Amino acid sequence: MLSSKKITMNIFLIISFSILVHLRKSLNTSVTLPDWDRKLLAVMFICIGLQVTEFSYNETRLFTKWLAYIILLAILVTIYTKEIFHSARSAVFAVFPLILVSFLGDFLKLINKPIYDEWDNAFKAAKAFAVIWLVTMLFIMKRQTKALEKEKIKRLEEERQNKINLGLKSELEVQVAERTQELTNQKQELTRQKFELEHALNELKATQTQLIQSEKLASLGELTAGIAHEIQNPLNFVNNFSEVSTELLDEMKAELANNNIADAIAIAEDVKMNLAKILHHGKRADGIVKGMLQHSRSSSSVKEPIDINALADEYLRLAYHGLRAKDKSFNATMVTKFDERIVNINIIPQDMGRVLLNLITNAFYAVTEKKKAVGAGYEPTVTVSTAVIPLSFGGGVRIIVKDNGDGIPQKVLAKIFQPFFTTKPTGQGTGLGLSLSYDIVKAHNGELKVINKEGEGAEFVIVLPALTRNENI
Repeated sequence: MLSSKKITMNIFLIISFSILVHLRKSLNTSVTLPDWDRKLLAVMFICIGLQVTEFSYNETRLFTKWLAYIILLAILVTIYTKEIFHSARSAVFAVFPLILVSFLGDFLKLINKPIYDEWDNAFKAAKAFAVIWLVTMLFIMKRQTKALEKEKIKRLEEERQNKINLGLKSELEVQVAERTQELTNQKQELTRQKFELEHALNELKATQTQLIQSEKLASLGELTAGIAHEIQNPLNFVNNFSEVSTELLDEMKAELANNNIADAIAIAEDVKMNLAKILHHGKRADGIVKGMLQHSRSSSSVKEPIDINALADEYLRLAYHGLRAKDKSFNATMVTKFDERIVNINIIPQDMGRVLLNLITNAFYAVTEKKKAVGAGYEPTVTVSTAVIPLSFGGGVRIIVKDNGDGIPQKVLAKIFQPFFTTKPTGQGTGLGLSLSYDIVKAHNGELKVINKEGEGAEFVIVLPALTRNENI
């Protein structure tokens, strides 16, 4: 707004001039922003010229008043929009309320003075609050400026101290050189030790790889003995039915020679049935051989839908007959409790077969050792069961391998899944079976845990997720 008739100073020209002075001083524009400094000086001279014009020619007050609004508004917009004037933006917030109230009052007075007169008191009160706001903001800005000055002085003191510290640098250079030589010698010694450790680590990794391969070959050996027994049964059937079929064909030839067509046809039907049985047991033998080949070759890491009940049953029988082939005195009761509701689940059959074979073989070993210790009156029993996990408990399939042996000693229970840890005598186990089984189940997003009752037996539980659409099939 313009000053009253008694006051010839245009307050907004003064505010504009003051802001420009503050900008040039705080930003040191004459050095850092010479182009902007020339522009700021030009506007300052314009403010001075307008104020002198208003002093000299009273009738120009209306013109200078609105021109002062335009100049001040342009200054504030420039400060607010130009990043280089970011530090002065608080001035915009300080003076803006006063400009807004004065502009609205003057504009209303220009277009409708009676209404302005009615609201004159309200505008005066608003201007008073705006002035209070301006004074308060200027006070805050002044305090901030002092704080910045203190910070600047602090930085200068730090720079001075840094220069002093640089003087100490030369005194430390000799000590640093000596220490560097000492560290160099230590580094050479560490390099030598590192080389020795890497060599030892490589040897350890090679040994570990050999042990893992040994564990896989051991499981293959267990399978081989069991498969030899399993494949013998269908081969015996094939041989027996082949011999019977040969005899029947001789009989059929005799009947045909005697022109007994009806008897020959009946014999032909018997031969046909025998051939069907030979085909059935041949396919059974073929399936057993394919299973062995699948177990022996490297895992393809591709999951496929598998009947987990059939897989568990097959490896239970293979493990049993494998142990029987090695030790004729071995005997144990096998119990299966399969949940028929289970649908095919996505697994890598070779890997999960190794897990089942390892757990079942361990169970047979546990009951055999207890049989040796207890003797008569104890019936070794290994139970393999499956169950569907309800969706309310997360869904999936649970596979349980349970024995009624002596269980696992409580003091070593926490270590059984660690690599190379075994409770078997030296030479009877690599200590990798449970560790590899644990890793395989984890790779299937499953869980392998043990429920142990020392003196009563152990129960290994495999939890596998159910088949989902986004799994590899």
